[in-house]
Amino acid sequence: MQSKFTTAKLFTMFRNIRHRSSSHLAFDGVVDTKGSSARPHHAEEPPVSPALSIPSPDPTGEERACDMYQTAGQRLARQEDWPGVSRAIRDAEAAATRTPGGMPVADLIAFGARADVVHAAEHALLSGRPAKDAPLLDGIIALEEVLAEFPDDYVIATVVAMAHIDIGWAWRGTGWAVEVPLRNREAFDAHFDRARDILESFPNKDMSSPLLASAHCAVLSGLPTDTNRLIAAYEALIDMDPLNARTYRNMGTHLLPRWHGSVQDLEVQARRMASRSQAIWGAGGYTWVMLDAIALDDAACSQLDIAFFIEGLHDILTRRTDQHTVNLLAAYCANTMGMTLDAADEVAFVRGQIADCAKWIIRQHLTELHPMIWAHAARGFDNNLRVRCPDRFAAAGAADAHRILCDMFRRELSQGKRVVFTDRGAQLEPV
Repeated sequence: MQSKFTTAKLFTMFRNIRHRSSSHLAFDGVVDTKGSSARPHHAEEPPVSPALSIPSPDPTGEERACDMYQTAGQRLARQEDWPGVSRAIRDAEAAATRTPGGMPVADLIAFGARADVVHAAEHALLSGRPAKDAPLLDGIIALEEVLAEFPDDYVIATVVAMAHIDIGWAWRGTGWAVEVPLRNREAFDAHFDRARDILESFPNKDMSSPLLASAHCAVLSGLPTDTNRLIAAYEALIDMDPLNARTYRNMGTHLLPRWHGSVQDLEVQARRMASRSQAIWGAGGYTWVMLDAIALDDAACSQLDIAFFIEGLHDILTRRTDQHTVNLLAAYCANTMGMTLDAADEVAFVRGQIADCAKWIIRQHLTELHPMIWAHAARGFDNNLRVRCPDRFAAAGAADAHRILCDMFRRELSQGKRVVFTDRGAQLEPV
């Protein structure tokens, strides 16, 4: 494959670019470019109750595993050992290696390999007003040069394409198209066009790589595309890697009306995915597809088959018992859905039933607290979130979780009992 990359279009687009949007640091350490630090609950968190105790490992086992594999990819890239990057990713895919929380190791190595480039671009965009000489292209040009050196390596091509996709989303954000400034949309389109050009040389049907298949899904999600083509791409990826919950969640999001589908498409495909993955997830395929979509879209939420969704929650937690998944679903129910305000009655009814699920998830499954997950839940699991102060972000998540747990156990606490979480779950002790 001969590299077709030209920087002229991107340089022209980015020259003298200025964003008019203001930004500031919200109290939880998130850069807010919309001018508001409001969250769906109290701006000032109550003090932690000494009568409730729950272990909070820092870092968690999942965070340690993710950091280890991302660092491995980053180290190889910094050493310019691109054959090593390719070999490590191929080996991880061949062995289907995963973290305790189910994340494919190949994805983590690939992210680490492009992390310096993506983070540099994100940092330049952090204030919303990158300087005239901000190094928005230096890193991606260096990656393009690597691709030119290894033109036939689908792994390196995927890493470079995903770097373009990540930077494109950093420019665009995840809101409706009408909310995105023209300059940002043009930058987004330019990066996605280039990613598509790269991936066209490596058709997914010719490979057996979930990483490559996920890149094809990612690039389709950001470009004008036929709904059936997008569905087919996600089905192919799920068939290759049915254990990766992130794929189901991405599929549901991109079948929303704001992207490439409709509420009807979402419901039909969620049921189809439940059927296709029944042996692995039970009803959980439906729940995974709907998880983020109903948090983002009130119409989708109002049409949810709530009984099927809750059955899926039970099936997921029967099959995946790690604390990463338990925290994810508990925080989603209690915080993402439970703290949403100003919803129509039918939407509020559905969200209320989902929020109630946090009670049995926490009482039956929770043994330790993962603050970063709770912090992300409060922000709707926005993959494009710019966290400037991770410590403040985690602290906000921990405060949210403790407040919710204290409220959940308020009867026991009011009776003078102490709630202590152990590896056997929540235990009651006299104070």
